[in-house]
Amino acid sequence: MAMKLTDIKPFTDKLVANMEKVIVGKRPTLEWVAIGLLCQGHILIEDVPGVGKTMLARSLARSLGCTFKRLQFTPDMLPSDVTGVSIYNQAAKKFEYRPGPIMTQILLADEINRATPKTQSALLEGMEERQVTVDGVTYLLPNPFMVLGTQNPIEYEGTFPLPEAQLDRFLMRIRIGYPSLHEEMHVLELQQLHHPIESLKPIITLKELQQAQEIIKTVFVSPAIKRYIVDLVRATREHPDIYLGSSPRGSLGLSRAGQVRAAMLGRDYILPDDIKALSTIILPHRIIVNPAARLRNLTTEKVIDEIISVLPIPTGDVTKG
Repeated sequence: MAMKLTDIKPFTDKLVANMEKVIVGKRPTLEWVAIGLLCQGHILIEDVPGVGKTMLARSLARSLGCTFKRLQFTPDMLPSDVTGVSIYNQAAKKFEYRPGPIMTQILLADEINRATPKTQSALLEGMEERQVTVDGVTYLLPNPFMVLGTQNPIEYEGTFPLPEAQLDRFLMRIRIGYPSLHEEMHVLELQQLHHPIESLKPIITLKELQQAQEIIKTVFVSPAIKRYIVDLVRATREHPDIYLGSSPRGSLGLSRAGQVRAAMLGRDYILPDDIKALSTIILPHRIIVNPAARLRNLTTEKVIDEIISVLPIPTGDVTKG
């Protein structure tokens, strides 16, 4: 049975509810992950150790019944440790490809900023083109393919800042945050006898996921909303405190994520509120503030908030063409 646009809300509600059995009290964060999944985008999770970054990735893979691999990035890691290698088979007298961890559906790139830029770049082709090239031969990645990268925002010793090209390939950068008092007590109760991830079952089929990823593309985006998105992204390139603004990939990300958010809220059209809500997780990691602004402790999030506050909101009917 073909999926309809009205099925997206129950689809995402079911996915988020299943993941909440493991990740307690973080529904907004899990909804961002669901948006990233339906956009076929990648997510960078930047947070302190121990708040559930790895568990979030594992619970997503289990909920979908997808293959999952965890790749622990270290300074001595080589690009071939990510993509795999070609090994000569003496019996067959030919080279054979031994797949690397990237050949999976959900890849957890743990502490991605601990690897050297050369190794980080091994992910670039896979994240954008859904393929890897080893010794001149190209291999397609499985469908779906999603990278969940993690990094610690407070520990800088032995780390390498992610290149702009790498950051730009992440659809969004999110944080999980500490649980509240009652949530943390609930976590203790849940894990007293066994970890809830052990009993988590798949609740969404691959076919359902692929249908959902296609149907959200039919959500209406009015010309006024498209102009609003482009004006917002272009404003990041012209702001006096910004050294490097967002690329057009930021515009594409806002548009597609806006379609998903609208469908999750039961609409078949995007509102300006969708773009406002998403801009704070899709744009900040794509821009760089200049040194003078950094001295004033001006963050990229504050710049985005400032741009949104002065940017004219589209007028007229955005619900139909």
